[in-house]
Amino acid sequence: MDAADTPEPRPAKDFREVVAWQRAHQFVLQAYRLTEAFPRHELFGLTGQLRRAAMSIPANIAEGFARQTDAEKLRFFNIAQGSAEECRYYLILCRDLGYADPTTEESQLEEASKVLAGYVAAIRRRLGN
Repeated sequence: MDAADTPEPRPAKDFREVVAWQRAHQFVLQAYRLTEAFPRHELFGLTGQLRRAAMSIPANIAEGFARQTDAEKLRFFNIAQGSAEECRYYLILCRDLGYADPTTEESQLEEASKVLAGYVAAIRRRLGN
């Protein structure tokens, strides 16, 4: 089978089929595991902030997926990108405070961010931006 015979990928019917959501969800699970070892006094500080920002990534991808227009989708995907950058900072902070070595989480976040950036770029091309 050559490239001409390769079927077009079918559009996702559910946000759980979106690769960016899948990668972001895996990052959330890992972020929860990472923060379990943080000091108790960080429960409402870094632990809560990292978990909230991490959850925001796949949550906004899911919400954006359900939106009708590309402009609406972009808005939510951009919020997800902002949350990813927020997480990037929190991972730096947890390393600098000596709470953990977030190398695995940084890699997962990077992968999720790249896939999400691909979706955003595709939508922007479709919109002519």
